[in-house]
Amino acid sequence: MNSWLLYALLAAVSASFVTIFTKIGINNLSPSLATAVRSIIMALFLISVSFFKGDLNNINQLFEYKKDFVYLVFAGISGALSWLFLNIALKTGKTWQVAPIDKLSVVITVVVSILIFKEQISIKGIVGVMLIALGTIFVALG
Repeated sequence: MNSWLLYALLAAVSASFVTIFTKIGINNLSPSLATAVRSIIMALFLISVSFFKGDLNNINQLFEYKKDFVYLVFAGISGALSWLFLNIALKTGKTWQVAPIDKLSVVITVVVSILIFKEQISIKGIVGVMLIALGTIFVALG
């Protein structure tokens, strides 16, 4: 198995448990507080990982590659908004309906990647993306 595929599968499993644990953890909390707590825990965990890997020794690269840093700020804001909106949806919606709609991000990412990065996609890929979109609609309306 290719390493990218293994890590992608691990990401999918991890993301699944984020949704499940969040649904359980927001019973008595506001979605924004739950998002803040989750963010702090994630930040502490990832800072620890970076520390043990020695990555924090390269922190000056953030100032050397300012454009990269700006896009990481945008990514952080986008991620925070995604989590916040997901938590709000999970607070009142059914997990089995919310999660697939959240995964429409796959379809959006593919379309944007084709438009911005000029990435090529096969006919099989196009059919797959269309099936993801169609499956999302079927699950959400089911």
